Amino acid sequence: MRVVRIPIRVRPGASRTKVGGTYDDRLVVAVSARAVDGAATEAALTALANAFGVRPASVSLVQGRTSRDKVVEISPAGSDDGARLVARLAELLG
Repeated sequence: MRVVRIPIRVRPGASRTKVGGTYDDRLVVAVSARAVDGAATEAALTALANAFGVRPASVSLVQGRTSRDKVVEISPAGSDDGARLVARLAELLG
């Protein structure tokens, strides 16, 4: 099982949640939650889990708890070797 590390840029206060695009070589995660008490970070982790088709417990924050720029790790589900996650990342980066 291969864990995938992804640098992301969180955009809190968006009109809707969306994962996709790039900002400074980071995957953009727009969330409607505000950047108060970690709400935007939690919403971003949930949005990533949905976008990659994994359980929310498979997505963990590695770096950037209070920053808009973060690094997350996504663990592949089941016997997946991570290739599906890498392919999905390429799609989302556009």
